[in-house]
Parts: sequence; C-alpha cells; structure tokens
Amino acid sequence: MLSPLEVVQRQFDAYNRRNLDDFLANFHEDVKVFRPPSPDPAIVGKCQLADFYASERFNRPALKAELISRTVLGNKVFDHERIWGVRETAFEMMAVFEVQDGAIRTIWGFSAE
Repeated sequence: MLSPLEVVQRQFDAYNRRNLDDFLANFHEDVKVFRPPSPDPAIVGKCQLADFYASERFNRPALKAELISRTVLGNKVFDHERIWGVRETAFEMMAVFEVQDGAIRTIWGFSAE
C-alpha cells in the first residue's frame, strides 16, 4: 500500500498532466471536498469529483500547479500550492489531504480569496 505522501504525489502529478483517470485512481469512492469556511462539503463522491475536474479544471489548457511546500503529519498531507490557469492570475492555496487505506478520503482547500 502506498504511503499518504506517495498517494498525494500521484494525484498531484496526474493533475498537472490533466489525466482524469490517473487522478481519480487516488481517491476513495466516498471522497469529500471542503472549501472552508463552509462547513458543508462542496463535492461528495468520486462521481462528483470526476464531473467537476472534467468540466472545471482539466479542460483548461493553462492549468498547472506548483508545489511551494509540503508537510506530512501522520495520514495528512499539507500542500501549499500556486495554481495557474483557473483565474486571470495565479493564486495560492493550502490543500490538506487525509489519506485512508491508500486513497484520499477528504480534502480541505483553503485560499485567500
């Protein structure tokens, strides 16, 4: 079984290749994506995740994520990233990935905007 770090790195690499199948292979069927401060998940389940990334991310030719820093704490991986191709200018975010049984189960995405 892959470590949390390896799982997150695989999804990061697939994201930058805009490869939806390879990307989704790293997520649990019941994945939840939160965008604080909302307490409710923005995305629930791998099907919703696939729909969102197919229609809102991987269709953008300039999409790219740069890893600024990464910290691993047990089964959680904290990525400080700079994202291009979604907005007019690049923006920074902190993505927190919780990995269980070799798959990403929960993501919290924090951005300044």
